[in-house]
Amino acid sequence: MVTELGHFALILAFMVACVQAVVPLVGAHKRWSGWMAVAEPAATLQFLLTGFAFAALTHAFVTSDFTLRLVVLNSHSLKPMIYKISGVWGNHEGSMLLWVLILTLFGAMAAWFGGNLPPTLRARVLAVQSAVAVAFFAFILFTSNPFLRVAVPPFDGQDLNPLLQDVGLALHPPFLYLGYVGLSICFSFAVAALIEGRIDAAWGRWVRPWTLAAWVFLTIGIGLGSWWAYYELGWGGFWFWDPVENASFMPWLLAAALLHSAIVVEKREALKSWTILLAILAFGFSLIGTFIVRSGLLTSVHAFANDPERGVFILIILVFFTGGALTLFAARANAMDAKGVFGLVSRESALVANNILLAVACFVVFVGTMWPLVAEMFWDRKLSVGPPFFNMAFTPFMVLLGLLLPIGAMLPWKRAKAGKVMRQMIPGLIVALALAGLAWTMQTGRSLLGPVGLFLGAWIVAGALTELWTRTGRTRDLTRLLRLPRADWGKAVAHTGLGVTMFGVAGLMAWEAEDIRVAKIGEPFEVAGFELTLNEVNDVRGPNYFSTMGNVTLSRNGTEIATLFPEKRNYPVAQMPTTEAAIDYRFLRDVYVVIGDEQEGGAWTLRTYVKPLAGWIWAGCIIMALGGSLSLSDRRFRVAAGARRQPQGVPAE
Repeated sequence: MVTELGHFALILAFMVACVQAVVPLVGAHKRWSGWMAVAEPAATLQFLLTGFAFAALTHAFVTSDFTLRLVVLNSHSLKPMIYKISGVWGNHEGSMLLWVLILTLFGAMAAWFGGNLPPTLRARVLAVQSAVAVAFFAFILFTSNPFLRVAVPPFDGQDLNPLLQDVGLALHPPFLYLGYVGLSICFSFAVAALIEGRIDAAWGRWVRPWTLAAWVFLTIGIGLGSWWAYYELGWGGFWFWDPVENASFMPWLLAAALLHSAIVVEKREALKSWTILLAILAFGFSLIGTFIVRSGLLTSVHAFANDPERGVFILIILVFFTGGALTLFAARANAMDAKGVFGLVSRESALVANNILLAVACFVVFVGTMWPLVAEMFWDRKLSVGPPFFNMAFTPFMVLLGLLLPIGAMLPWKRAKAGKVMRQMIPGLIVALALAGLAWTMQTGRSLLGPVGLFLGAWIVAGALTELWTRTGRTRDLTRLLRLPRADWGKAVAHTGLGVTMFGVAGLMAWEAEDIRVAKIGEPFEVAGFELTLNEVNDVRGPNYFSTMGNVTLSRNGTEIATLFPEKRNYPVAQMPTTEAAIDYRFLRDVYVVIGDEQEGGAWTLRTYVKPLAGWIWAGCIIMALGGSLSLSDRRFRVAAGARRQPQGVPAE
């Protein structure tokens, strides 16, 4: 009964979305306040109905209702409760329902917190947001219905993909979708502003908090996914330039560019057309990511579906909304005249350079991701574009961005003197060069990656600290820092997080040590100054798997540091083995051990990695997200704040 009610609620939500997509739009055009007022209660009702449908599906998974096809294919009665819940979105149909739930949540939030928006703009934003929802409701109901029943319910289910039975990946999709789908409201603001025919400083202030929220969620989601890949897949890497990884990374790059570009619109009423274009493209790349994951055209360990028909449906959605928005963008070009003028050396110019670097970096990732598909379609050649291409093509843009960021953050608006800023940065530059020189002296190889990465990371962090120091004034009154707006603190913290992540990535890639050997029980061996001993290997039974678990002692200079328990698990229901790495996490390094197959004479294959600064990568992501959250908590960035800067009333077309 609960399942049927959930299905019915989903259909009702679809019907409400259809009304919300049309009636407020007509009302805004005709200046009918009653029709425009439909948008707000409709947005709330749409979210509540979708939430009920999602709760009904969750109830089916938690109670192991094997009359539901989706539960049969993705759950099992012996599975731990947390993975029964995460199984709701650990599949194509359930993840799409989560997608639409978040889409309607952002629409409802725009209705709840957009009270001071001009009435016509609010109505148009909610109508465009609902139009996107209509497309995805149709996609779910007609091609990916999560509420389908089975004629003969089985005794038990087929279990969730064992790779997804992990706490990190249980949290990864919700955060990622909050970022992906959060960009939809930026898209709705952009399209509504184009229909309205007015883009001004107030619009820049309205769109910034939504962009910032989406960017924060994307940062957390990507960080969780990277961490999961590091410890779960057993390969020891944190990023593999996998198509699905790239699908989330591209919107993150464009969201970062949009966030900085919107600042220029708000402060200087410049870069209007570019900011609108970024808002359209950022959500467009979110749709491209959805297409990549669910079309089956590109293979990935994370891919949800291998169904070209569903892929075609998503492709139609992508072309309709992105193509339609770009067409409207071209038609409304005359409404986006820039008012602010600025010099070549200014904060505006630095933000333009920032945008160019981020956009080109996104384009490089897009080309590398899609090129195998293009080559197969047009030349019938199977190509593989892997890390060597991305590392060579992508890294230079990040290096340039890292060099520019501290300087650009300190430049004044409109016109600046580069010499004055550089003089303030001299102490930070000296520290960064000193650390890079120290790394070059201490490292055994001749790779520049470690010293360069350390320099960039230290340079960015020093730039953030220097900017805060300059805010103390000539008297160096530290109490002034306590009175700084949260947005200023957020910017400094986020930039610091980027520096920490850059340093961690460079350190891990430059100074990692790897050892693969056949280890005998009780015989110690050495890896990069650490001594490891395989003490024993036992068979262990888990709640829904069987495990071969090693017992490895980690020592250094005769002192025992830790005991590690690497595993090889086998899930009998899913008939799939997984590798569970054992990791000793420390501030400056990780020791990472993976157990392989048994060899002759009772020996076992062991892979050992010593990974310097690995934890700094995810610490940097946390710091970046914290900085974004600090900025988001600034009262000046609330959606309604921008409305106070302009007269109330209905704007002219």
